[in-house]
Amino acid sequence: MDTFELVVLETSDIHGNIFPINYGTKKPANVGLGKIATLIKQERAKSQHVMLLDNGDLIQGTPLTYYYIRMKANHQNPMVMVANELQYDAAVFGNHEFNYGKELLWNAVQQSNFPWLSANILNEETNEPYFGKPYFIKQFAEGVKVGVLGLTTPYIPNWEQAEHISGMVFENPVTVAKKWVPFLREKEKVDIVIVSYHGGFERDLDSGKPTEVLTGENQGYELCQKVEGIDVLLTGHQHRLISGKQIHGVLVVQPGNKGIVLGKVKLQLKREHGHWTCTEKMSEILSVEHVKADEEILATVQAYEEETQTWLDQPIGEIDGDMVVNDPMEVRTKDNALIEFINQVQMDAAGVDISNTALFDNKSLGFPKHVTMRDVVSNYMYPNTLKVIRITGKDIKEALERSATYFKEYNGNNIEVNPAFTNPKPQHFNYDMWEGIEYIIDVSKPFGERIMKLDYKGKPIDPEMEYDVVMNNYRAGGGGNYFMYKGKPVIKDIQIDVSELIANYILKRKIVKATIDHNWEVVY
Repeated sequence: MDTFELVVLETSDIHGNIFPINYGTKKPANVGLGKIATLIKQERAKSQHVMLLDNGDLIQGTPLTYYYIRMKANHQNPMVMVANELQYDAAVFGNHEFNYGKELLWNAVQQSNFPWLSANILNEETNEPYFGKPYFIKQFAEGVKVGVLGLTTPYIPNWEQAEHISGMVFENPVTVAKKWVPFLREKEKVDIVIVSYHGGFERDLDSGKPTEVLTGENQGYELCQKVEGIDVLLTGHQHRLISGKQIHGVLVVQPGNKGIVLGKVKLQLKREHGHWTCTEKMSEILSVEHVKADEEILATVQAYEEETQTWLDQPIGEIDGDMVVNDPMEVRTKDNALIEFINQVQMDAAGVDISNTALFDNKSLGFPKHVTMRDVVSNYMYPNTLKVIRITGKDIKEALERSATYFKEYNGNNIEVNPAFTNPKPQHFNYDMWEGIEYIIDVSKPFGERIMKLDYKGKPIDPEMEYDVVMNNYRAGGGGNYFMYKGKPVIKDIQIDVSELIANYILKRKIVKATIDHNWEVVY
């Protein structure tokens, strides 16, 4: 046979979603590996040669995974159980793989029936790949040899807690790919090179113009531009839906997040003079909408799900007043009881009087009168802990100006969100709201000149004076381009998840009063 068809299926940024459910509302949703499993089985039934790869951010992100970590960590990881059942060929480390610490990550790796890859996460002592597997090779009976190189965004140290990544060095993926892609071609003699990169694109795919500050978080375009010999680049991290495009001859795909679609690549190969070459390649994304979840896959972890749902419905206390979110933009333009409450929890845990936090997602519903664990984890869905860092008044002003870029220049009608916070990936979590200081944001002013008032205890903040501020670990490390926080002294490190702190705060008091002190507002 002188022709060969290869199908490569990609999942990415599944973020703990297996069951087709919205955990906040308990209503059906078009998400999860249960539905993706049906598509995978359909593709395997149609094609003889199929590879299945996960591109990272698999094991964290839902109440199911949170419950597993807190209550069942000595058991098998449910995400790995499903991935084993689906017979993945390989997986790549994403940034959220590290959120629960090295022990849990190592357990997940050891439980997996497939290799986890990352060529650019190195052991700082040996300079070898930290997890041992830079690439994976699959050889088919027809003689076709496919190499998969794993790469991970090197920006992880800007987000992750230091102890979760101790001993690791995160190298530039482009530099590392320049080493390993020729190795796969020349030494391993592969016919096809697939790079599975947990990262996205820093430039417009058509024009090549920069679409973000070139921090190194996303280098997909640069990989296609500067590394010779790549046939396919599987991407993720940005949660975008990308298919049907090539950059400098490299086919690219990105399958959103939460399992809303399955990425599919089809390659046509031809053998000439004893060598296989790729003659045609295409990519598409397959939606799970109108797809029935695979019951066998769901049954694999049904016991975990039932326990999670019981735990989520546990009542923990009451709200006296209104902490419901009706309009996310309203929450972000004037002081709100929900945000004030979360800041109060943070200040109580840290023993300081200045705090900041965010409304992470526009789907956050806030807290109803009777609060359950479901309400807590659906509003605070990240496994953040808290840090108290010592910063100057100048740093506070710069941080507020950074937050103030969340709003577009005022058009005379409505306050609107800056597209930089919605495209290519929603980043509502990068707009912070503060308690313990008084400030005004004027969106009619240019970026960098929007903070019209900035007081602490009734007096203007001194740019040179130092203040102790509590915030989540992601932000304290400079995450979200809050570079003014990087390297600042850590006064206190609180190693308890914020969602747990919130639940404990309510459990202790039984009834929490909704308060608004109107310490800040957005004007025009």
